[in-house]
Amino acid sequence: MSQTLTQSQQAMLDLFQQHVNAELQGDIETTMATMTDNPHLTNVPNITGGVGREGVRYFYTNHLVGKFFPPDVIMTNVSRTIGYDQIVDELVISFTHTVPIDWMLPGIAPTGKPVEIAFAVIVGFKDGKISHEHIYWDQASVLVQVGLLDPKGLPVCGAESATKILDPKLPSRAINSF
Repeated sequence: MSQTLTQSQQAMLDLFQQHVNAELQGDIETTMATMTDNPHLTNVPNITGGVGREGVRYFYTNHLVGKFFPPDVIMTNVSRTIGYDQIVDELVISFTHTVPIDWMLPGIAPTGKPVEIAFAVIVGFKDGKISHEHIYWDQASVLVQVGLLDPKGLPVCGAESATKILDPKLPSRAINSF
């Protein structure tokens, strides 16, 4: 069932797409122009990001915009919910860890390993601009995939969680399989 968007919801969606495109293209000025005067960004698993315009600009400039992902990144949309003042995107992102990804793996040199992870991105809006982004992913899954965490005996997994999101008919893992 497709959702009929209000004019303000379409405007939020268009602004968010402009924001993401600017991030990917390395355009810090356009990225920041999509945001309020007092935004915040929180990458929840490692609490990186920024608070306030200068904090967000610093983080974007030094760790994200134009440095978002390696060149082979594939972003697969799973679902999107558009409310009156926020958008929630669920997606799976796949890439090979061939470049530093400071915002996700701060201080970790490229491993050359493939990574596939599920993300949830909550984007808030105020007065026609992006007020905040809260970005969630399973950091343990990332660490398993780049070889920094041994999943044996732990209730964690690697790319299997993203694969399950993309194909919900796959069987679930048994509780006693850890």
